[in-house]
Amino acid sequence: MKQRIITAVVAAAIFLPIILVGKIPFIILMYAIASISLYEALKMRGHGIMTIPGLLSLALLWIFLIPNETIDVIADFGYSKMEFAFIAVLLLLVYTVITKNRFTYDDVGFHLLSLLYVGIGYFYFIEIRMLSNGAQLIFYALFIIWATDSGAYFIGRAMGKKKLWPHISPNKTIEGFIGGIISAVIVGIIITFFTDLGISMPKLIITTAILSVFGQMGDLVESALKRHYGVKDSGKLLPGHGGMLDRFDSLLFVLPLLHFLL
Repeated sequence: MKQRIITAVVAAAIFLPIILVGKIPFIILMYAIASISLYEALKMRGHGIMTIPGLLSLALLWIFLIPNETIDVIADFGYSKMEFAFIAVLLLLVYTVITKNRFTYDDVGFHLLSLLYVGIGYFYFIEIRMLSNGAQLIFYALFIIWATDSGAYFIGRAMGKKKLWPHISPNKTIEGFIGGIISAVIVGIIITFFTDLGISMPKLIITTAILSVFGQMGDLVESALKRHYGVKDSGKLLPGHGGMLDRFDSLLFVLPLLHFLL
């Protein structure tokens, strides 16, 4: 527990000020975290990032993460993001032939789905921060996730009896799941007294509840992925917490939804 707290404090001291600064420092941070997350996802399947498929996937991830406001960066090449994706898919498929199926069709699908899983969440992390009230929305999302996790943990321990999904995450309970939603809604309401999110109270409550549900589903998705590949944590970069995917799994679901809902 002591190690978890120290890691959390150090990470917050680095991460939170960069959210406030925004702009280029924030984009660079998102690129770094997304790259590490992709590395962790590929590693679960036993694939390296410093391979031809790994580097192709990383390059496509970097293109995918380019914010809409700066899309002119790739305009000079004469291709859209989708067209770059088509090129990457073709190259990955050709690689299956070159390697005589040591790198298989299934591997191509895993690489593409992994970069989308990682890329969509971090892309909308960047897009939301670039809004005029982006910093407030990011902090709102973070507090919602923290409230959901804390509420689910403590209420689950105190009252939890019915298992939520024992084959995926044996410690989670239905009572904890509901407690996480209630905790998130309470924190969401409290946040409105300190920030102006530009959302009516009924919409805030509904939005917060939906984000809390999908935040917990994001956590379960990553748990299912780790259980499938037989790993305890996605990585070891954050002592006491695991890897980047372990810390950002909920946000990868919450941030796209937050963007769509608002």
